[in-house]
Amino acid sequence: MVRRAKEIMDTQLLTIDERTDALTCAQKMVAARKGYAIATRGGPSTISGIVTEWDFLEKIVAAGADPSRVPVSAIASPHVQAVGPETPTDEVASTMATLGVRRLVVRAGDQVVGVISSRHLIAIFREYIDRLTTEMAQGQSPGSSLG
Repeated sequence: MVRRAKEIMDTQLLTIDERTDALTCAQKMVAARKGYAIATRGGPSTISGIVTEWDFLEKIVAAGADPSRVPVSAIASPHVQAVGPETPTDEVASTMATLGVRRLVVRAGDQVVGVISSRHLIAIFREYIDRLTTEMAQGQSPGSSLG
């Protein structure tokens, strides 16, 4: 059975106004246990970018910047990579590998409905490997129960 983006995405999104300072953003990311925040402009439905822990490392820590004085808009990546909810997980993995990103936004039209991280993919591929291993141990041909 093919799994889709909508089945593995995180729907508990962390959004933050792009004018918020980076320190506050980092604190909210830690509190929410998220490695990202979706930057918004003029309300939660207008996305201006995505900020990740790498953005903090590269643009705040390594640059020696004061995070309380840097707005999220200055460190967020403005090009948000996205897939649709019906995208098969193998295509999600391929897209992430090709683009060199660890997160993809899932959009239904103009609305962000979720985020998929590399951790989500690792979890489903681990389930798949575990199932194949069990089938092989039981003497079944691998993949015969994938339907």
